[in-house]
Amino acid sequence: MFDYPTLKVIWWVLIGILLLGFALTDGFDMGVGALLPFIGKTDTERRVIINAIGPTWEGNQVWLVTAAGTMFAAWPLVYAASFSGFYCAMLLVLFSLFMRPVSFEYRAKRESLRWRTSWDWALFAGSIVPALIFGIAFGNLLQGVPFRFDDELRVSYYGSFFALLNPFAVLCGIVSSSMLIAHGAAFLRIKTEGVIARRAAYALRIAALITVILFIIAGIMVNTRITGFEITYMAPLAGPANPLLKRVASAPGLWTANYGIYPWTMLAPVLGITAGVIAIVLAASNLTILGFIMTGLLVTSIILTAGLSMFPFIMPSSLDPASSLTLWDSMSSPRTLGIMLILVIVFVPLIILYTSWVYSIMRGKVTEQGVQNNTHSMY
Repeated sequence: MFDYPTLKVIWWVLIGILLLGFALTDGFDMGVGALLPFIGKTDTERRVIINAIGPTWEGNQVWLVTAAGTMFAAWPLVYAASFSGFYCAMLLVLFSLFMRPVSFEYRAKRESLRWRTSWDWALFAGSIVPALIFGIAFGNLLQGVPFRFDDELRVSYYGSFFALLNPFAVLCGIVSSSMLIAHGAAFLRIKTEGVIARRAAYALRIAALITVILFIIAGIMVNTRITGFEITYMAPLAGPANPLLKRVASAPGLWTANYGIYPWTMLAPVLGITAGVIAIVLAASNLTILGFIMTGLLVTSIILTAGLSMFPFIMPSSLDPASSLTLWDSMSSPRTLGIMLILVIVFVPLIILYTSWVYSIMRGKVTEQGVQNNTHSMY
């Protein structure tokens, strides 16, 4: 159907689409959860906010599960190296994600204000921690991860959890969190009304402004201070994937080389900044759907900027640049990629159609009156 190099590029694009699907759908769920304790001042207001995402949040997490599964099948070396290096961080994400379903289901089990407030903060933690950790992970990928392969392709990781919390990675974590909060605030403006919508508009303006400013700062740092990577030689691959059959150079500013080679890639950061500014302008307007589209473009553009900057690298190594994993030397076999591609072509459109149908059924605003009239059937 496709030759091997083409399949590798296709799967790089497909996994990027799955990650974008997660960021755009479950991303605004996380943004709403992060805003819950601050926008909702009363129990009824918080129930309105929770029920804005209540019917769809579980389905949105399918994108994360699908992305993780396809990474395991398509990029086995990346999966092995990343889960070794980011093990503690991923456990933290996993444990924080546990808090989300429990918070949704248990919050309304008792009338106690202390009980419900505790679960509200648990939902906040389950939303903000993954958003922060995912951004920190991207920040460390841009700087390179301290791992290497030996001659038998056994991976060894030499970093620590606290080493991941370096200044640039934390900056990327804040960008990730603020962009998802802006996306969540834009969604709340569509689904709510009155004082909640007004508070969401204020949160949208602040979060989008923080995102744009820090995104520009991160871009300047990548261009001037952060070490980038570049393939200088790659031997033809006659057998299984072997990342050691190449030479890699590293130096500050190399991540911006793709923008010179492919000028059209500059559209990603420019579109991100533009969409963020438009979202700020539209924050208090009645164009709520357009504002939501702009925050979606903001999220998409920031992720695309990171991906296009690193192309073709997936997980560069700061310890041994030759061990860096790229889409050319970390893929599964052609047969595996081909079979998976058929499955994706069949099932991903079905997921998109079903998701679209669910959102069309659940359209409309969530109101305080509606929550009060359906106390036992809503969260």
